[in-house]
Amino acid sequence: MNLKEKFTDLCLHFTEDHNFILSLWQEIEAKYSEKGRHYHDLLHLENMFQELETVKSSIKDFKAVSFSVFYHDIIYDALSKSNEENSALCAGARLEKSGLTQDLISKIKAQILATKSHEKSNDKDTDYLLDADLSILGKDLDVYLDYTRKIRKEYSIYPDLLYKPGRKKVLRHFLELENIFKTKDFRDKYEEQAKKNITAELQLL
Repeated sequence: MNLKEKFTDLCLHFTEDHNFILSLWQEIEAKYSEKGRHYHDLLHLENMFQELETVKSSIKDFKAVSFSVFYHDIIYDALSKSNEENSALCAGARLEKSGLTQDLISKIKAQILATKSHEKSNDKDTDYLLDADLSILGKDLDVYLDYTRKIRKEYSIYPDLLYKPGRKKVLRHFLELENIFKTKDFRDKYEEQAKKNITAELQLL
């Protein structure tokens, strides 16, 4: 099932307005296909869903997590420090018109906001979302290095003089965490390799 079908099926649980669902999808597709996106694109969403499918039975509210995946990077500007807040606001505004309850919308917005700091949550579903979002960190080194090149392109507006210290700070933050991955499933799968990859990137910087 492709992303468009997945999104349509998801929305049909809450509204039967196909034209409205299509308009929501077209916005998502357009946003994630913006010119400056080299990593935070539709492929990133596909990869997150592939990861989440493997742990679906452990996720309580897969619908909420799915909406969070679709909207967590809908607003992405390399110059902004409030992408997550803006993405959460966008999700809330769209989903209020889609028949979701306020409780469900609040949950989705909270999950999106959690992708800002990537700190362990009191909510297991949120931890699975965060781990899927960061799963790229634990892939084979060549895949990881391709990701780092794409991130660098997204921040191409910044010269190395500014980019490298900022990137190092982000990477060191991950290494200082007790665990990069919040759930046992992802820890067992990716933790060891993620630490090796981050250490390798720090040496390259």
